Amino acid sequence: MKIVIIGGAGFIGINSAYYFLKAGHEVIIIDNLSRVGSDYNLQQIQALYPVRFIHADIRHFLVMQEQLKELGAIDGLILLAGQVAVTTSVTNPREDFEINALGTFNVLEALRQNKQFPLLIYSSTNKVYGKMEAVDIVERNGRYEYDTLQEGVSEAVPMDFYSPYGCSKGSGDQYVRDYYRMYGIPTVVMRQSCIYGNRQFGIEDQGWVAWFTIATLLDKQITIYGDGKQIRDVLFIEDLVRLYELAILKKDQCAGKIYNVGGGPDQTLSLNELITRLAVRFDKKIPLHWADWRPGDQKVYVSNIHKVQTDLGWTPKIKIDVGIDRMASWIEENRTILDQYVFHKVK
Repeated sequence: MKIVIIGGAGFIGINSAYYFLKAGHEVIIIDNLSRVGSDYNLQQIQALYPVRFIHADIRHFLVMQEQLKELGAIDGLILLAGQVAVTTSVTNPREDFEINALGTFNVLEALRQNKQFPLLIYSSTNKVYGKMEAVDIVERNGRYEYDTLQEGVSEAVPMDFYSPYGCSKGSGDQYVRDYYRMYGIPTVVMRQSCIYGNRQFGIEDQGWVAWFTIATLLDKQITIYGDGKQIRDVLFIEDLVRLYELAILKKDQCAGKIYNVGGGPDQTLSLNELITRLAVRFDKKIPLHWADWRPGDQKVYVSNIHKVQTDLGWTPKIKIDVGIDRMASWIEENRTILDQYVFHKVK
């Protein structure tokens, strides 16, 4: 298969590229290399595989149209390029909109005008559901939980965009869905919860599982916004990439659909629980700083993954302890690189 990964030098993109290349497929990475660590990821994969790289930005429509047209027939296009942090969207909402909303539209329009019909997988977010203020939350065993949504948030829950990031990703989410309905371009929306794993240059504003682990290993202070009892369902990167492959192979079953994707109710973690796990694993006291809640933060988000399990026969395989151990091992092996990129802002 010919797989195009837009945003392919970032965390999810580079793991996707390795996966498909190892399976013998042709992979084209399109990226503007703005993400911390993306240039390093690209150098590493190019040293091992004959992967083609195109330096381009999804904000530039004519460039995207020309590059995609040149590639010809494509089997799968994974759209991962984006502005990924709520906090950044609050301080620079215009840039957030131009990347996430307009950029997504540009890719869709390029495919439509080029008459290209690969399965387009769109990396959406749980933030399209907003703060979910109508859902009752309780505290049990030192963590917040839904009072009644025992299986998590399903796709039937109404969207309620909150924060510029929620609005921009939600706009892209709905455009992707509608381009299937209006123009027949096969698309699938993955509303992803917290993804973590190897090759993740986690920072304070995004990628909290990796960020906490990197900071712990490099003896950096961690700031907890809120009280640390907020929980998320977490999913190891390899499980997500395996889902991407299934979607491409089962294009007819998933085209036009939207899925909530994460670890589900069986794989949830609070901020405080992760700190405790890391302190035990590395046998160290972790310096913490406490601060107010950040705007738009959800006390609880857990994905109901029943729909994607039923349609595509997918289920998470890698448990939290195993995933964190594997990620921590990668961080230990690459601590010098991570120190340079994450803390000394190497570009």
